[in-house]
Amino acid sequence: MQIADQLSHLNALSPLDGRYAAKGQVLRETLSEAAFMAHRVEVEVAWLLGLSQAGLPELPRFSAASTALLQGLVANFCEADAARIKEIEKTTNHDVKAVEYWLKERVAGDAELSSAAEFIHFACTSEDVNNTSHALMLTRARAQFIIPRLTEIGTHLKTLARQFADQPMLSRTHGQPASPTTLGKEFANVAARLDLAIASIEAVQPLAKLNGATGNYNAHVSAYPEVDWPAFSAKVLAGLGLKQNPYSIQIEPHDWMAALFDAVGRANTILLDLNRDIWGYISLGYFKQRLKEGEVGSSTMPHKVNPIDFENSEGNIGLANAVLRHLSEKLPVSRWQRDLTDSTVLRNLGVAFGYCAVAWDSCLRGLNKLELNQAAIDADIDRCWEVLAEPVQTVMRRYGLPQPYEQLKALTRGKGINQEGLTEFINGLDLPPEPKARLLALTPRSYLGLAAELARSI
Repeated sequence: MQIADQLSHLNALSPLDGRYAAKGQVLRETLSEAAFMAHRVEVEVAWLLGLSQAGLPELPRFSAASTALLQGLVANFCEADAARIKEIEKTTNHDVKAVEYWLKERVAGDAELSSAAEFIHFACTSEDVNNTSHALMLTRARAQFIIPRLTEIGTHLKTLARQFADQPMLSRTHGQPASPTTLGKEFANVAARLDLAIASIEAVQPLAKLNGATGNYNAHVSAYPEVDWPAFSAKVLAGLGLKQNPYSIQIEPHDWMAALFDAVGRANTILLDLNRDIWGYISLGYFKQRLKEGEVGSSTMPHKVNPIDFENSEGNIGLANAVLRHLSEKLPVSRWQRDLTDSTVLRNLGVAFGYCAVAWDSCLRGLNKLELNQAAIDADIDRCWEVLAEPVQTVMRRYGLPQPYEQLKALTRGKGINQEGLTEFINGLDLPPEPKARLLALTPRSYLGLAAELARSI
């Protein structure tokens, strides 16, 4: 076998860059290696511009033209720029130093910026640039992808909740027939959970630090003891839309990242639960799946239409949560003031959210294929008159009839009951006419409590 050296969708080691490459495309602008470099450039430029406005005697404020040149390096950063940084890194063997040298290359033709070149990366440790870049990357991925995509799923679930608000459905607790619900109410349950999960993701406050090699502004103070460096650092970060973490070692502790990854993982778990339930309802025949011309469900059984979208979503949620869980458990732990274990792990942000992208896409695609099989869902509930044992014994309790639970248990447990048998039992009860009439009018399809109202109000 001969496999080409040039990376392609067919020889990629990860399905995220192979089979599923198109589904993760939206994340490449924020979480790829090139995006990481672009964000580093943005942080370095923000720091340099901040220094030029701080009134340092050796660094006059930049002119409008020089400022525009620096801002243009950020706005126009492209893959060719990233490739040049990688080329420099072959010599430096240090990725952040390569960014610094690239910036010095790019400003070499501007006399004003060239004379200020040694203020690029001034007093910074590499992690100042990296942690701030990661904060920007995750903040933007959250705003541009995570929240919108989860909200899209939630909106679709709410549409299904209202669409099927009045469709009776047999519940199953412990896999056994239980008090009926409506199909819409079950979608509403998931939508409500997802709303809370999205709110938790939105509530996480990203933090960053620009405070030097061990978090104490040592180099900063040695050069300019008169500057209020914590205030200056906070101002630069605020200009990037970030909040300062005033206490850190060489790395920002990553606790906020752990909170974010845990929150996304909880949203994923909710969707995994949905995937499994829908899979089960398809198996019961409650749903058909819209067919696509040319698709095959089995290599040997021509009749099959498999719930592959929900299975795909479940599998990729497992992969996403495995990476997210490792990130949230590992990143807040560092040996003494710094080790490099976080650095290599953080390069997998795109992996974690790439698997989320695949999972969420599959879940949505599956939901869009569903078609109600009303005959099957109605037939299932119509067979289960024993679920009315609950309201009958509950009304009996209200009116003081003897041993209501025990009587219904003897009548129904393990053997079921039909409409005629239940009607005969109710007619034999010493109940006032109005509640007796209500019980006689009940059917499994009408014993729904407030399910329909709850579904419509989501």
